[in-house]
Amino acid sequence: MTQSVMIDAHEANFESTVLSESHRRLVVVDFWAPWCGPCRVLKPVLERLAAEFSGRFLLAKVNSDENPTLAARYGVRGIPNVKALRDGQVVDEFTGALPEREVRRWLERLLPSAAEPKWRQAVAAREAGDAATAEQLLREALAEDHAFDRARLDLIALLLDQQRVAEASELFQALREPDSDDAKRLEARLALLVEGTAESLEALAARVAAFPEDWESRYRLAKRYAAQGQWQPALEELLAIVAHARDWNDGAARKLLLQIFDLMRPGDPLLREYRMRLANLLNR
Repeated sequence: MTQSVMIDAHEANFESTVLSESHRRLVVVDFWAPWCGPCRVLKPVLERLAAEFSGRFLLAKVNSDENPTLAARYGVRGIPNVKALRDGQVVDEFTGALPEREVRRWLERLLPSAAEPKWRQAVAAREAGDAATAEQLLREALAEDHAFDRARLDLIALLLDQQRVAEASELFQALREPDSDDAKRLEARLALLVEGTAESLEALAARVAAFPEDWESRYRLAKRYAAQGQWQPALEELLAIVAHARDWNDGAARKLLLQIFDLMRPGDPLLREYRMRLANLLNR
């Protein structure tokens, strides 16, 4: 069934046609007025994009002069005022007649990718340990939607797990938002791999097992673990250095610990634990 792409909304039908629909897909509400010049500029832009996106969002046009209660309810102080609604709530907005490229970028950021189902399958495959299937699905998702940065970031992470540095570096060049927090974390992991030794993780682990006080090997092993996103073993190796050779290499282990803390997600339960353990070691 084809979804409608645009409607005229008003106070009598707003609940049934706008708020209700916002629980199924993104709704873009355009508050306008007939006397408003910028509104006449923006209106065809929004209508073209609504038609182009073929129902991925609903464009609801509200004449603010005829619907002052709605305009007041949504805090409209200048027009055109465009608000994006999801699940009955305003999630973003802009005021004024933006150029089409900027409106398109705004929409693309808010809309789920058409390739999202494939990306979700890839995430499940990766969590199940099936890296090959995850990689195939992520590449298929990117083929369907080249601008799908979430899939690209997950593919970069998967390649870094496998130490495929050149491929990961190439994918970084295609990121649309390389300054996002997730992108910066992956870029830091990539830097750790690029800086690392040619020795394999297995060889380094064997050396550390044989020579526990080989701090250089422990440090390089921690870097390898961190480059693959294996935070806990990386932190354990570094804490061992801090515990027994705090000043080794001008405090390099402590510095790398702090760098890894910055790479970890703020809500990671390991973060609090290892911050406390480091503090306890330093305060002994």
